[in-house]
Amino acid sequence: MKAIMGTLLDVRGAKKGRAVLLEGGRIYDVVPTGELKNWDVDEVFGGKDYLIIPGLINAHTHVAMTKFRGLGDDIPLDEWLNNVIWPMEKEWTGEDVYKWALIGIAEAVANGSTTINDHYFFAEEIAKAAQKLGVRAFIGQTMMDLVDMPIAEPEKGFKFFKKWSGKDELVTATLAPHATDTVSRELLEGVRDFSEQKNALVHIHVAQSREEVKRVKKREGLLPVEYLKEAGLLNERLIGVHGVYLTEREVGLYAKSGATLVHCPISLAKLEGSIAPIIRLWERGANIALGNDCAVSNNAMDMILEMKFAAILNKVKTENPAKATAQDVFYWATLGGAKALGLNTGLVEKGYMADLVLINTKKLHFLPEANYLSHLVYASRGSDVEKVFVNGDLIYDRGYFPKAKMMVEDFHAL
Repeated sequence: MKAIMGTLLDVRGAKKGRAVLLEGGRIYDVVPTGELKNWDVDEVFGGKDYLIIPGLINAHTHVAMTKFRGLGDDIPLDEWLNNVIWPMEKEWTGEDVYKWALIGIAEAVANGSTTINDHYFFAEEIAKAAQKLGVRAFIGQTMMDLVDMPIAEPEKGFKFFKKWSGKDELVTATLAPHATDTVSRELLEGVRDFSEQKNALVHIHVAQSREEVKRVKKREGLLPVEYLKEAGLLNERLIGVHGVYLTEREVGLYAKSGATLVHCPISLAKLEGSIAPIIRLWERGANIALGNDCAVSNNAMDMILEMKFAAILNKVKTENPAKATAQDVFYWATLGGAKALGLNTGLVEKGYMADLVLINTKKLHFLPEANYLSHLVYASRGSDVEKVFVNGDLIYDRGYFPKAKMMVEDFHAL
């Protein structure tokens, strides 16, 4: 049995002087630190100067796109995608994807992500990279049939799901149609049927650009969410991403459907200069999760930084400093992602998955020790993360990745 000591922080608040007992991949119990001597513990981590939080769920990623960081900055999304990203992606090899997925996942883990939900090409290579590092990963092979992209041929997505479904305790296969403007009705309906048969999650970009909305409306006579509804995909298995240009009607449809909307505020503020109507969705009962997207549009895989931007940019969007709150965005990064992916995680509580992050609070920006939630969201940064546990196993320790037996500097030599 392992124990992690420190101040607990989840959406219910902070509790000082606690020890979290880990066994069998779960939180066995949470006890006052003074009672730790009553337990047969092999290893103890943390201490009074540490914050223990639920692992952050990075609900939308393209980890291998780390290769393109710093390319295509400061141009609109459609130009970025068509003139910069897709031409480079057509040159991908499986070996390249594995290398850069390894780097992207390592960066996400080092900044506090215990789960990623990835949507990309050469999905099997990303799954192998996730296995090597020990992260919890949901992975889908990108599928497109309205764009000339051979590595996104739809059958590859179904084959990946069949091969990896149930293969690994920490890797879960999903279906990943690219976006409402790059996927035909026929393919969406095929995804729907497969999803129903296999109870598979469907991960898709929705209304992420003005051009996407125009193309769907011209082709289908529908708005993106209406298109998903008509195709039979608007349900609790759907994980839509971005939703920047949802109309009020779409907000209502989405909120009633049980689908999750993943908010990637930094990415789309950078690419589109816009923020999704997240607060309207949230207030109408939609499940919201949070994601980094990719290191080209973000340009960092840091979910702590993402929480800060999610809070602040939504205040600007709504012209209301009370929306979103620190508690809202912390929920999105933990319980919101857990609900989307069907995980029993997001709280530091007995019986929950032992996916936890240990943060060193012996930093100037954690003073005064008055409001840990505020400090985490508004003052902290990913570099404050000291240790990361997934399934009870230590997968990151101050620059070292024990599962992969690699230090941060080793990634520079790949």
